[in-house]
Amino acid sequence: MASRSDSNKGKLDFSTLTGIVVALAGIVGGLILEGGRFSDISSITAGMIVVAGTLGAVMITTPLHQLLNAARSLPGVFWDSTPSNAESISQILHFARLARRTGLTSLESEVNQLDDPFMRKGLSLAVDGADLQDIRRIMELEIELAEHRGEAEAKVFETAGGYSPTIGIIGAVLGLIQVMKHLEDIEKVGHGIAVAFVATVYGVAFANLLLLPAGAKLRARLESRLKNRELVLEGVLSLAEGMNPMLIQSKLDAYSEGGSSGAGGREFSSENRSAA
Repeated sequence: MASRSDSNKGKLDFSTLTGIVVALAGIVGGLILEGGRFSDISSITAGMIVVAGTLGAVMITTPLHQLLNAARSLPGVFWDSTPSNAESISQILHFARLARRTGLTSLESEVNQLDDPFMRKGLSLAVDGADLQDIRRIMELEIELAEHRGEAEAKVFETAGGYSPTIGIIGAVLGLIQVMKHLEDIEKVGHGIAVAFVATVYGVAFANLLLLPAGAKLRARLESRLKNRELVLEGVLSLAEGMNPMLIQSKLDAYSEGGSSGAGGREFSSENRSAA
């Protein structure tokens, strides 16, 4: 079994892309069915006010480094790079069987080839003979810091989602101010009011179709990533403790999706039992 995991390369999240397409199609389709046109909600000025105003408000609220981290995390909304729990279990069982046959120190070359930095760090500590409590403290600290970073990144998008509708209202009011300058022409007044409210549409749509869902998706990614790291932590500690691979599998199967043994269970064939 290769120690390098393909799951860490990630995969495109089609549910995010499909959700955006369905939402936009529903909104634009509803407009057209009511006799409207796409040009009715097309306004560069409104878009500029909403996007720039929301960004400015978030920059005032959020420290720059945290804002940059949130921007770097945006691809995570469309791309899932969280390691598979089943694959992580399979890797840990592989190392557990290898350690049982040839000793912990024999794992070093394969451990250094792991893609998952968290698993690589934990197994490296085990190979170096670190105390179990030290391994737990170091890995739990890393989990805690990752949780804080992930929460902060998601909060940036949620904060932006709170500002965006209000900025849209500001844009609408600015448009109405311009309309009031031409009250002598009723036809222009009606058209101007319609255009003014486009900014409100943009503000509400920007918040509810992108910013707030992005924050929620990042939180979901974070939860999956933390669950995977807890799995790896328990697996590394069990391996360092010298636990039987069959017992490690039984312990880690609780983390596998759907409660089934997944890849870990499939890997543990009669050959693996004999190795144990």
